Amino acid sequence: MPPSVADNFVILKPRSQWPDPDKTKDELVAEMEDAVTQLPGNNYEFTQPIEMRFNELISGVRADLGIKVFGDNLDQLLASANDVLEVVESMEGAADTRVEQVTGLPMLSIHPRRMVLSRYGLTVDNLQDLVAAGVGGENAGLIYEGDRRFQLMVRLPEDIRRDVDSLADLPVPLPDGGYVPLSEVADLELAPAPNQISRENGKRRVVVTANVRDRDLGGFVEEAQARIADEVDLPPGYWLDYGGTFEQLQSASQRLAIVVPVTLAIILALLVMAFGSLRDALIIFTGVPLALTGGVLSLWLRDMPLSISAGVGFIALSGVAVLNGLVMIAFIRDLWHEQGNLMKAIVEGALIRLRPVLMTALVASLGFVPMALNTGTGAEVQRPLATVVIGGIISSTLLTLFVLPVLYALLHGRSTSDSEPTGDIKHDSDS
Repeated sequence: MPPSVADNFVILKPRSQWPDPDKTKDELVAEMEDAVTQLPGNNYEFTQPIEMRFNELISGVRADLGIKVFGDNLDQLLASANDVLEVVESMEGAADTRVEQVTGLPMLSIHPRRMVLSRYGLTVDNLQDLVAAGVGGENAGLIYEGDRRFQLMVRLPEDIRRDVDSLADLPVPLPDGGYVPLSEVADLELAPAPNQISRENGKRRVVVTANVRDRDLGGFVEEAQARIADEVDLPPGYWLDYGGTFEQLQSASQRLAIVVPVTLAIILALLVMAFGSLRDALIIFTGVPLALTGGVLSLWLRDMPLSISAGVGFIALSGVAVLNGLVMIAFIRDLWHEQGNLMKAIVEGALIRLRPVLMTALVASLGFVPMALNTGTGAEVQRPLATVVIGGIISSTLLTLFVLPVLYALLHGRSTSDSEPTGDIKHDSDS
């Protein structure tokens, strides 16, 4: 991390002590950003301490998204990075966009005049040694104080070292005696130079960083990749790499792509083992897609992006939806087995199991209401998960009470007419 970058930690007071307790954290961050961006010469990005450290450890980028431009020529890298920045800034949801500061460091360059040096009998080494000793300092010995020792450095006073005009008058000793000013044998130039040169895997790179707000990170990165590929022309030998929180999203999505199908397959297998009938297991399993539909709709109504925590909520929701369907279908099968009348068993089973199904749904949904309304610590994780579960439980409950009995009647009514059900399952109707 270069000297021009610093971390400033803002410790928030308890929400009850805020002038406006109803203000969200996003609104507070937006107001802070409006205030600090009025200071010229500074760039800001807002994050959280643990999130920032993990981003640095994973990809070396402190923001949600880091677009790394690799190549050889630093000027071309900066030009390409500015082109990428222009595209990212124009996208919806982009915040705290900036290019890594790689230029703008004032540097004093002293260019020797070789012909003039030769006329005075001087060499470039003589000139370099003089300037290095005067500006940077030279070791002239050691000072001992007990068991401690300190280097004795000799150099020009601070006021002369900072004044370019005074350095131009620095006397350069000649071999035959006498002096000439430094400006006589060298050109002094104060010009901007590279502030830092960052490398990764042996290649120079410049990073464009951005945070994403009010939008899902995955969709933002996909749009950025498509637009940059169309609008930014990279020279041969230059390429891009995407990092930041996006890398965590990719790895978590890959794990969920394995966990979710395996979980659903296990649920279906357990239903088949419990009922001894693939048809009944599939009827109960239809509660999963309609429950997921309710979860997606609830995210849309609350204007929340699909996140990993929401994905975990979908997994929990699938279990609740299957549980409600299992309670309903198991009781209907028992009644059909005892009475021998399919339609009567469906009607009575739906009415008798109404209270248990509603109790299961209310316990699961009401327990998540505080999480869904949370605006304090952990709200970024809790709110999507709770929103998905509550919305999905509502839709799955409607499915269990109305659609599931209808599906059971349609599928079993076509194959048999008031016949005994296949398979058997032990069920206590008083539970």
